Amino acid sequence: MAIRVLPADVTDRQAATDILPALRTRFPTITKLWADSGYTGVLVTWALAVLQLVVTIVKRCDDLRGFRVLPRRWVVERSFGWLLRTRRLARDFERRCESFEAMILWSMTMLMTRRLAHRP
Repeated sequence: MAIRVLPADVTDRQAATDILPALRTRFPTITKLWADSGYTGVLVTWALAVLQLVVTIVKRCDDLRGFRVLPRRWVVERSFGWLLRTRRLARDFERRCESFEAMILWSMTMLMTRRLAHRP
């Protein structure tokens, strides 16, 4: 729906304040987002007040031992798995953020066209 690749020194919250207004403009029917604990804090109240987006934080228990599927978190992990099927995205070959974004778009376009082509 929206891609933004940034340097490692940019926090998740900073990146979200840049991309969420564009996402809201492009898809005005979106009303709820799920995010991990990296997005807690002011972003949740800012998104509700400014963009009318409800950001729900999916937290994991600190006392959790072993593997457990977290609610809605599997959607993100599944999408990362789809992206990593593209061999070029399995390693960090790209030097520029723009070329990395282009590779992600290319990978997801291949996935979507394969799914559309196999429909009866």
